[in-house]
Parts: sequence; structure tokens; C-alpha cells
Amino acid sequence: MSTWRGADPPPLPRIGPTGWLRIAARGVPLALVTYGGLAFLLLVRLVEAPLCGAARPVTPFITQFVCRSALVLLGIRCRVRGRPMAGRGALVANHASWLDIFVLNACDRIYFVSKAEVAGWPGIGWLARATGTVFIARDRRAAKAQQALFDARLRVGHRLLFFPEGTSSDGLRVLPFKTTLFAAFHGDGLADHLQVQPVSVTYTAPAGRDPAFYGWWADMDFGGHFLAVLAQAPQGRVEVAFHDPLPVAAAGDRKALALACERAVREGVARARAAAA
Repeated sequence: MSTWRGADPPPLPRIGPTGWLRIAARGVPLALVTYGGLAFLLLVRLVEAPLCGAARPVTPFITQFVCRSALVLLGIRCRVRGRPMAGRGALVANHASWLDIFVLNACDRIYFVSKAEVAGWPGIGWLARATGTVFIARDRRAAKAQQALFDARLRVGHRLLFFPEGTSSDGLRVLPFKTTLFAAFHGDGLADHLQVQPVSVTYTAPAGRDPAFYGWWADMDFGGHFLAVLAQAPQGRVEVAFHDPLPVAAAGDRKALALACERAVREGVARARAAAA
């Protein structure tokens, strides 16, 4: 998973006294909601795990509530087009920012597939592990073990969300989808029962800010970007478009499935950006 460096990140806006007050007013309740929700989730998981195993019928609702609350506290408006699919399957989306985690979890009860390094990130890694994120290694020798893990999670009904670009971008474009992870949907007996739903995530920056304001990529500092988003007023918005699910069995091999998903996501982002212009 390489890091995209196709554009220079915009300079972070200067934070004045009002901005710092806004950071405190938003940051404190955001931390309380996020980590209070995590503590409650872990307590519920103590009961859920022995009764339901990997199925997790309750805790995803807690994650969704926390993420919806986070967007309200941040002041970022979220518009949803289409509907999350029902039944077994996976979702694939473009990746622009750390905000994608809040946005996509707010819209559907999902489990992210993330690079293994995220598990060790302070704060974020802990949250990711608690909410059932699937971590994958870059080592090709782990491919078979990862395939088995995907199979197990999909078979118990988890809807996994992949970022097939393999990295985040500035949010103004969709990078080519990598096809490797799409092989997970062609496991023994899975293809006939699974669908893959493409999802487009499109951010609109606040008036007067760089169009890539919400994007987080390359070597951008997380702390600085996080504070800039907390300090911003008024905020921009994000649109999440759920496209028609694609039956895996009818979509062809992994390359054909990846191309069809990429096309749907790319067209969705283009439509949303044109409508916002």
C-alpha cells in the first residue's frame, strides 16, 4: 500500500483565539462521546462475545451512534444518497481522510479493512481494534491467512468495507482500484451469496478554504489537520452515495469486479462535485 503524493497538501489555516475556543468547545465533548462510547462498547462486548461469538449483533449500533454524534459535534453536514444494501456482502469506497471513518460508520454498520500499521497508532489503533477492524499486512506471505480471515468474517454476516485505492488522496479524485483484495469475494462458496456495493464519498470544503481542506494524505500531520477541522466554522459537508450492489457471481473475475466498482465510485464522485460547483 503506497502513499499517494500526486498533489501538494494545502497549508493548514492559522488558528486564532476564536478557533482555539472552538477546539475546546468541540474537542472535549467529542472525546467524551468517543471514548465514553468505546468504554460502553467494551462492556457490552463482554456479554456479546460469549453469547454471539464473532457475530456482534449489538455493538455496531454503538459505533454508529458515536460516529453520528461526532459529525454533529464537528458541525459537518452529511447527506446520504441511496441505501446500504441488506444481507451479506462487502462495500468498497474511495478514501480521502481520517474523517471517512466517522462518515462511513455513521451511514452503515460496517467493519473496516485497514493496513496493519493502523493497529499501532495511538488512540486510533485502540478504537479500530475495539470496533472489529480487520488488519491486513503488506507481506504477500500472509495472503492466504488474510483470505481465510476475510472468509470467516463474511460468512458470519459482517459487511467489510475496503478502500481499494490502497491509500488516501486529496478527495478531489478517485485513484485506480487495486484488484488484489477483490479476490476475497471469490472464496469457496462465497461468490454465489455475496454482493459488493460501491460507495462514493465526496467532501465539499467550507467557503473560502482550499477544495482539498478535508483531505488527509502523504505526510500530512494528523494532529495539525485534526485541530484545523475542529477550529473551522462554518464547516463544509460530505455526501455519501450508496450505488447498486453488484452480485459477485455475475461480475466476472476480481479484475472485472474491481473495474465495475471503480467506475461506479468515480462517476458518483464526479456527479457530486459537479452538483456542488
